[in-house]
Amino acid sequence: MSTDLITTDHQSIDPDISATLDAIARAIAHGTRSPLLHTPAEEGLDFTDFSFPSTDGTPLEAWFIPRAVSDRLIICAHAFGFSRAGFPSGIEPWKSSFGVGNDYDINFVADYKVLHDHGYNVLAFDFRNFGQSGTANGGVQSAFRFEARDVRGALDYVRNNRELADMKTGIFARCMGANATFRAIHDDPAAFSDVRALVAPLLLSPRLILEHQLTDAGLGQYVDEVDRRQQLFTSVTLADSSPIHWAPSVAIPTLTYGVRHDHLVEPWDLESTYDAVAAKDKDMFWIEDSTSRWDGYTWFQRHPERIIEFFDARLSS
Repeated sequence: MSTDLITTDHQSIDPDISATLDAIARAIAHGTRSPLLHTPAEEGLDFTDFSFPSTDGTPLEAWFIPRAVSDRLIICAHAFGFSRAGFPSGIEPWKSSFGVGNDYDINFVADYKVLHDHGYNVLAFDFRNFGQSGTANGGVQSAFRFEARDVRGALDYVRNNRELADMKTGIFARCMGANATFRAIHDDPAAFSDVRALVAPLLLSPRLILEHQLTDAGLGQYVDEVDRRQQLFTSVTLADSSPIHWAPSVAIPTLTYGVRHDHLVEPWDLESTYDAVAAKDKDMFWIEDSTSRWDGYTWFQRHPERIIEFFDARLSS
């Protein structure tokens, strides 16, 4: 390792460590696309593979999975680095992305099968810069304001499609998808006036996950420096990306849940965001006996009852 030091306005850093910090900052700003290794055909589901525009025109790739004789629709939004198909964390380089215990394949098609079997049409899309959707905004995120446009674009598509416009609509959005939906509601609450229910698990403050990942890597003292560097890409600090800023605008009936002992975050973070949600009709629960965030992503396909009951109660009347 080189003994030369790079001096910044904040501290002197070994060049090899500095290169690592740069790579982490760039990954936060840009994310990584993951391939779609699953399709609804695996579950015997009929589906249409199509695209629709975000509110700023960015092309978004999507699946529509119809449920015959149903007037209920769930829009599904994925997590950071994921796609509508899930996350291929059984293989590298994705396997190493989120640490031990978060290294097995996530297949969201199983979720769509559960929703379909319980009487729901499903629309699942890839956010810009992820999956197969278009590249936009230099490939960077910026406190989810770009991804928020994609959530609103999905709603615009539904309202402008004569076969979908009259459907009772709910949203199932995880992690980044949940944060982006909160931001979208804050930016344009009228756009969500006819959304009947929001299930938004695994909400998180990005600064917190960075703190945990750097500490695990023995680089905990560089959190501020990585945040400073990613701000040079995104123009925002990670504190600007916390969903707690937008939760007071969320008046839609909302259910959230998380893994209480998730090694990447802290319980108080999700609890604080939940407490700030404006909706009087809201609920929250914890997944116990696990330290793996991945158990949160697969919870619904293994234990769908509470989430299905939440959607049914608000989309059936």
